[in-house]
Amino acid sequence: MRRPRVPAGVRRALTFWRRSVQARVVASTLVLSAVVITAVGWFLLQQTRDGLLSNRVDAVVAEASGETSEAELRLEATLRTEVDITRQIQDLARPIISRGETRGFRVVLAGPVDDEVPLASGNADFSTGLDLEASIPASLEERLATVGSNPAWTYTSIVTRGAGGEGAPVSVPGIVVGSQIRLPADGNTYALYLLFPLDEQAETLGLVTQALLTAAVLLLVLVAGITWLVTRQVVTPVRMARQVAERLAAGRLQERLRVTGEDDLARLAMSFNQMATNLQRQIRQLEELSRVQRRFVSDVSHELRTPLTTVRMAGDVLHDARGDFDPVTSRAAELLQHELDRFETLLSDLLEISRFDAGAAQLDLEDVNLGDVVRRVVDSTRPLAEQRGVSIAIADGPQPCLAEADVRRVERIVRNLVTNAIDHADPDHDPGIVISLGSSATASAVAVRDYGVGLQPGESAMVFNRFWRADPARARTSGGTGLGLAIAVEDTHLHGGWLQAWGRPGEGAQFRLTLPRRTSLALRRSPLSLEPTDAAAAPGREAVR
Repeated sequence: MRRPRVPAGVRRALTFWRRSVQARVVASTLVLSAVVITAVGWFLLQQTRDGLLSNRVDAVVAEASGETSEAELRLEATLRTEVDITRQIQDLARPIISRGETRGFRVVLAGPVDDEVPLASGNADFSTGLDLEASIPASLEERLATVGSNPAWTYTSIVTRGAGGEGAPVSVPGIVVGSQIRLPADGNTYALYLLFPLDEQAETLGLVTQALLTAAVLLLVLVAGITWLVTRQVVTPVRMARQVAERLAAGRLQERLRVTGEDDLARLAMSFNQMATNLQRQIRQLEELSRVQRRFVSDVSHELRTPLTTVRMAGDVLHDARGDFDPVTSRAAELLQHELDRFETLLSDLLEISRFDAGAAQLDLEDVNLGDVVRRVVDSTRPLAEQRGVSIAIADGPQPCLAEADVRRVERIVRNLVTNAIDHADPDHDPGIVISLGSSATASAVAVRDYGVGLQPGESAMVFNRFWRADPARARTSGGTGLGLAIAVEDTHLHGGWLQAWGRPGEGAQFRLTLPRRTSLALRRSPLSLEPTDAAAAPGREAVR
């Protein structure tokens, strides 16, 4: 299943988040600050609300107690002969209702409470537009029946309607205080409810909430700015150090950090500059040593050619006249000729290595058929293979194996691989040496397979090192110098190709050369498998050079 593409803006934001320490510090500080500010703000709001409500409750309870006391005094002054219950309720409630309209509270006088009838079903007088059942909680009615004459209060929602009960109901939070009054007209107990709205407290709490939110936003912005500035003082030197380190890694060894002040960051910059200076000095010393070594190898190789030519001439004379010598002298002349050949090859390899080290090696590119190169190498090395009793077979691919390459260097690579395989092949094992060719749209490859001693674990990573030998006691049939594979891998890198090795003890080895069809193309894969198809199922080991 194909994953959905992430928009470019989101990718840039994620990249900025991963790479910017400053952004992560500011974001984490803002989140933590927001959590702390939210907790503190919620606590302050709770305390403010509780304080406002507590003060309001004390005020309304005191006011309700005063109204109840005044009503009881008026009832005591009423004539005992008054028996009209409705009129007495109205005479008692009207003054309180009038004061309530002036002071902003609503009044309900209903009862009797001993009959346990709903408010709207008993005798009642109340402020205009008040919804009794919705405004007075049933729990307060039950509490009032047990409290006696002492006031009882609770929070409620004061619901009012328009004139005549029409229009949508309006509900506001409030406090209802209830107390009992005994009516002389019938001797029953009635309930006096005073409903006080909490509009002012709600408005005050809203103003406090808005102020806290405004202060929280401003505080978060201030914290973000301060955090940005503080982290910038720390992150900026680190970014400068990163930039200077990147320039040093790119070879600009003269780059240094600017040191200002005497704090820890300044001391860090001084230490960094001292480290860069020491590294620059050591790198220059190593470069000078490497240059001297390369020049020494080149000079010695060139200077040895003249005496070697003289020794070669004398050796050729002795070798041609060895038939006139006694057997011991004749054998010495043959050994001298053999070592002179090896010495000349070693000098040529050293000169080639010095050119690689100096970066003076260049390619003479042309279109090359690797199959023709392989056949020429096989023809030239067949006498050596027959001398060792080793057969060589070529497995051509279905398509021509073409590449843009330096034919001289490619031929030298293949010759080194083939002679190395002859050195390590097992003459008693058939088919001896197998050379495979393969090509694709972007690459061409040559694989040389032998069935000799193979490579121990870890040796495939060292086989291309200079003068390295898997078995120092093993004789070199081809008279190699130990530089063949090292030169081969340098030639391969010069073409932008791969030279890889696979080997397993007792199962032989395989070397694979992969070259791009065009030097401008980058290699992605090889047309041939590095591990031979006839190898055992156990995992092999390989080295990519």
